[in-house]
Amino acid sequence: MTEAHRPAVDATAEAGDASAAPHAATDALTAADPCSCKDAHGYHDDKPAYLRRLKRVEGQVRGLQRMIEEDVYCIDVLTQVSAVQKALESVATGLVDDHIHHCVHDAARSGDPAVIDAKMDEVMAAVKRLLK
Repeated sequence: MTEAHRPAVDATAEAGDASAAPHAATDALTAADPCSCKDAHGYHDDKPAYLRRLKRVEGQVRGLQRMIEEDVYCIDVLTQVSAVQKALESVATGLVDDHIHHCVHDAARSGDPAVIDAKMDEVMAAVKRLLK
């Protein structure tokens, strides 16, 4: 994927409901899906950048815990909460972009209407979760 199609992973809202079955849609498509779990995921080439960003977010969350333990002023804590949300939003946006440009693109190239529709439904469900 070209850099022009991918938002910066290191830029800084909520990533969505993590309790939703993350692999349910993928599991249902694995048999005929050109972008199943057997293939490299869309984020594969950016994996190190995503991991670096998530480690930074982890540090920010630990910082939030320390702020609460140290009775830091509410507004300062909320400012840091906002920064964490923006960082996770950036990761989520990058993952959606990678998914569309890799997995959805591959489904479209397959020419199979059922696979295409399933991938479109999958990505729309993911976007809706992110926008909640």
